[in-house]
Amino acid sequence: MTARFPLAMLPTPLMRADRLARSLGRTEIWVKRDDLTGFMLAGNKARPLERLIADAMATGADTLVTGGGPASNYCAAAAAAARVAGLRCVIVLYGEDGGPVHPNLALVRWHGAEVRFTGNPDRSSVDEVLEQVAANVLASGGRPYVMPRGGATVVGALAYVDAGQELADQLAAIGARPATVLVAAGSGGTAAGLVASTAGGRHPWRIVAAAVSRPREETATRVLELARAAADRCGLHRPADADVDVRDARGPGYGLASAEGERAAELAAATEGLLLDPVFSAKAMGTLLADPQLPGPIVFWHTGGHAAGLAHLTMLAKES
Repeated sequence: MTARFPLAMLPTPLMRADRLARSLGRTEIWVKRDDLTGFMLAGNKARPLERLIADAMATGADTLVTGGGPASNYCAAAAAAARVAGLRCVIVLYGEDGGPVHPNLALVRWHGAEVRFTGNPDRSSVDEVLEQVAANVLASGGRPYVMPRGGATVVGALAYVDAGQELADQLAAIGARPATVLVAAGSGGTAAGLVASTAGGRHPWRIVAAAVSRPREETATRVLELARAAADRCGLHRPADADVDVRDARGPGYGLASAEGERAAELAAATEGLLLDPVFSAKAMGTLLADPQLPGPIVFWHTGGHAAGLAHLTMLAKES
């Protein structure tokens, strides 16, 4: 396993959600509270950033280079992690500067990261600019460490191999045996680590990933490739195709709230006081609402996104 640069407060709680379960006519639902990792508002991104920052420092890097969207939870978390580690940070964002500032972009700038916009609304436009920025850092005498959108690398996924075992230990302590662990999948690192951990530990539950960013088939391929790489790194049994169960939860598209996600967010708040964001966690729980046949008991992995959740509620309030 790679080293960690401590950021998160672990283990995160495992909460029994009886009111939510009753509202859905289910006997047992648990919520893994990775929204409570305790580092800024990083949510599930705190775990992989511990590994990625440690790896960057081990290579002698002095500049973190990464990117995503102007509303990205991950970019805000990466900027915060770079700051506390004493690293320079360059964040590349797709689209144009200007317009309302999302709370996550405000956090990126507050943490002192240099922000560059690609001028192109296509999310993939970030990828080429990351390499250009890294080349510029090298040319100026710096030592860049490039992380792809979402931090979805094998190093980052290793954090969720550990998180899978953390969940297994918590479940064993209370004698719970879920059939399904449900998690959102964007860039795929979180789901991949959990798949590798589940297959490697021969755990009896199944990871179901709700694809919120890319088509189901593309998400499944990314998750399986990362899961196998993580398993190889840890010396675990390699996941098979059948170990990856991905459901399409994009709704109208990435970054756009879905009707099922909105209903899920309202229900989670009303029953358990949970704040879900419209981009990731709400759509993942929307999968639970959409499929009453999803085998239970269920563990819902809450990935966080509080800043995005509050920004969405503020927008809805302005529209009403």
